[in-house]
Amino acid sequence: MHIDRKIDHILDAALPVFVRFGFRKTSMADIARAAKISRASLYLAFNSKEELFRAGSMRAHTRTMANVTAVLAQSGNAIERVEAAIMVFQRELVIPLNESDEANELFATNMALAPDITIEARTKLLNVLEQTLAAAVQTGEINLEAARATPAQLASLILAGIEGIKHSRKAGNHLEDEIKLFMCFLRVAVTP
Repeated sequence: MHIDRKIDHILDAALPVFVRFGFRKTSMADIARAAKISRASLYLAFNSKEELFRAGSMRAHTRTMANVTAVLAQSGNAIERVEAAIMVFQRELVIPLNESDEANELFATNMALAPDITIEARTKLLNVLEQTLAAAVQTGEINLEAARATPAQLASLILAGIEGIKHSRKAGNHLEDEIKLFMCFLRVAVTP
């Protein structure tokens, strides 16, 4: 098996194991079994469970940010593109972990093992949202004058709202509905 395909195969197999058992309770043997490879083969690819988890975080964040950027680069209504981009971010990074009974542990583990990856992705997300909103202000598609806000402030507010929704246990399986409601309020507030 080609090395990149082997790594992808292992990471694909590992995610459901982490989601099911959490980071702490998952062993390298569990991951090897899920990937249908020997533990020795797994250890040739990754020295530790921490290294494997970090590699999974890097791959997920890199893929997601490429998809988010592609959505925002499309033509059409800016707020609809922002909403679509936020949904991509949530579906690819948050929802798979949020559905786990160990979601809080998995999010905490990600911040412990891959804070640089997570912060870099969020910074990129903030920047592309700000650019999209600034372009929409320039064309008159949205108006931030009544709120006396800047595109950077609005982008930060969007991320803060989405982060709050993510951590709300009341949102639970209704995460996407809560995000749509948040974006509906935003659309009403900024549309001239």
